[in-house]
Amino acid sequence: MTVTANLPCPLWRRLVALVYDLLIVVAIVMVVGLLCQLATGGHLIETGTHAVIPPWYQVLQGVVVAAYFVASWRRGGQTVGMRPWRIRVSRDDGGTISLQQAVIRVLVAAAPLLLLALEPAIGLRATLWTVPGAWALWFAVALFDPRRRALHDLAADTELRRMD
Repeated sequence: MTVTANLPCPLWRRLVALVYDLLIVVAIVMVVGLLCQLATGGHLIETGTHAVIPPWYQVLQGVVVAAYFVASWRRGGQTVGMRPWRIRVSRDDGGTISLQQAVIRVLVAAAPLLLLALEPAIGLRATLWTVPGAWALWFAVALFDPRRRALHDLAADTELRRMD
């Protein structure tokens, strides 16, 4: 398979691939959660009037999910979700992205998750609308960019291309 020159990935295709990847992310989160529950003897999350999730666990989940994306992009330019839709993340010249580009890309793509910290101030319902709203803006940039790059692609100087 070769990367098709000058054929950026349409937004709809990248969003469908993202849905596939979300299934992988859920599986990763479940496995890490199970391992952490086993390691803590079932006392990972303290319950009461409010559930208390240890900060180390949240960081661990983020690192493991980020590692999935970074490793996939560095090892062939594709996540599991990108393969059936025949799309690949690359540099401008079509080459494999660098580690720095992959890390920037995943951090910028995940940035809307920081809005979860607003939950105590604005409430759960507003927070659950704010995060996807921010992601919609992240991807809406691709509608106006001639190479269909989303905000995280612009920040990392990467792009998604269709493959033949």
